[in-house]
Amino acid sequence: MLNVKKWLTANRGFLCFLVGMFFVRSAVADWYSIPSSSMYPTVMIGDRIITNRLAYDIKVPFTDVIVKHLAEPQRGDIVTFSSPQDGTRLIKRLVAVPGDVIEMREERLFINGSEARYVTGRGAVAEHKIPDYQGNQLVLRETVLGSERMIMVLPESSATRSFSAMTVPQGEYLMLGDNRDNSKDSRYIGFVKRELLTGKVQRVAFSLDTAHYYLPRLDRFAASLL
Repeated sequence: MLNVKKWLTANRGFLCFLVGMFFVRSAVADWYSIPSSSMYPTVMIGDRIITNRLAYDIKVPFTDVIVKHLAEPQRGDIVTFSSPQDGTRLIKRLVAVPGDVIEMREERLFINGSEARYVTGRGAVAEHKIPDYQGNQLVLRETVLGSERMIMVLPESSATRSFSAMTVPQGEYLMLGDNRDNSKDSRYIGFVKRELLTGKVQRVAFSLDTAHYYLPRLDRFAASLL
């Protein structure tokens, strides 16, 4: 017992640091490495993203219990959340808010009767392609109800490209991956309750190119995500 007390005393500063880090990651900000292509072309494999856990709510640390609402999630936000299916931490695009009527017809979104417009994607983001995928990768700019983002479609892949009109329940949200044909999102896991949201993502901290010896992608350091 004496040795334990001596060890605790000797490492008090380090232990306080660890507790502080756990608290910060649980209640203030967190960071994740992106392992999949579900958010291409916006978020790339190897990106290290920062999540603002105070963007929407204050929660009791290490729980989903909301203490106070700070702001309302908006269409187009990139968010992290716990999957309602199995609790896995996911990152997706929040596409529809409570009360919205949303439908997808052969990859085209309709929200509250407004049909999304699609044009060929341009610029640096449009050049982001999935490594080791041999099929066509089409990047489009999707605009609907004032919300705009780049999406990717994979015409040769098997995917759910249509669903009937549905109303998003109160307190819940509909999520889609920007890579519409390779994303386990609300088409498969259902709506996401507000208490499962764990933060808003606006920026990449840094990025490593996993397909090329983990070389740093300098243009992705501190890059803004839209």
